[in-house]
Amino acid sequence: MPQIGKKTLVIVTRRLPEAIEARMMELFDTRLNEDDHVFSRAELQDAMAEAEVLVPTVTDRIDSDLIQSAGKNLKLIASFGTGTDHIDITSAESQKILVTNTPGVLTEDTADMTMALILAVSRRLTEGERKIRAGNWEGWAPNALLGQRIWGKRLGIVGMGRIGQAVARRARGFGLTIHYHNRYRLPEGFESELGATYWESLDQMLARMDFISIHCPSTPATYHLLSARRLRLIQKGAYVINTSRGHVIDEAEMTRLLENGDLAGAGLDVYEHEPFINPKLLSFENTVLLPHIGSATLEGRIDMGEKVLINIQTFVDGHSPPDRVLPH
Repeated sequence: MPQIGKKTLVIVTRRLPEAIEARMMELFDTRLNEDDHVFSRAELQDAMAEAEVLVPTVTDRIDSDLIQSAGKNLKLIASFGTGTDHIDITSAESQKILVTNTPGVLTEDTADMTMALILAVSRRLTEGERKIRAGNWEGWAPNALLGQRIWGKRLGIVGMGRIGQAVARRARGFGLTIHYHNRYRLPEGFESELGATYWESLDQMLARMDFISIHCPSTPATYHLLSARRLRLIQKGAYVINTSRGHVIDEAEMTRLLENGDLAGAGLDVYEHEPFINPKLLSFENTVLLPHIGSATLEGRIDMGEKVLINIQTFVDGHSPPDRVLPH
């Protein structure tokens, strides 16, 4: 725990909302990343050698080697983000370094983006927008850019946590019927509220849906949960939507299925090897590709920053931070 009367040294790896940075400067001895560049591994190592609290983001890979070489003063990694797969939690625990995240504040924003992708890919919105910008639109025609109606279609949600449930609530308003696969079945009251049908077998659900939307946490168990075999179960006219983590899907197989016309389309906000994106995905007309902005609202970022502040201040005050992350 930091010494009483001495401001805690906090090093932040990326620029945060102005209001959050200002409050952080008031409360702590804060060093900001003024030009917002991505920290190199060497810069991360230097920061961890000096800081008492490190505030990284989900793009900072903090592995066991970095944690083992951290300075003796580093006691808290207060991550700005919900996911923690970029931090070796077990190694941090062994070094008595606490790790926190910012859960629960991105639910509505990510659910909104999921619905935007469902509509954009099925109604070919970005194709039409590109045609307008290229000067290739010659006016209305009966058969131009025909998409698929979503009303009455089946939506299969893979992972019915907070975000999955928020998507289900929105999707019902668009007339989609809700189906889901989860590690455990929701209480009957939740199913009734969401009008949701539970599938114990992911394979069986995938084979019967018009839209598949991925909302899994990032864990070793969810790596390629939608494997090549499972992707081939999805019916030919279906769409895949992913706003969770890229490595949940076997991206190479999904790309092949899209190329061969075995999937109707894909709406993606995350990628298996981001920021690299498979060039073939970029070439397809039936993909809507976004740069990992599912949670990118000003309100959401401020909410995340406030959670970071609370976690740090609680730690400085000698208590366990509310959003502490423990090893699996």
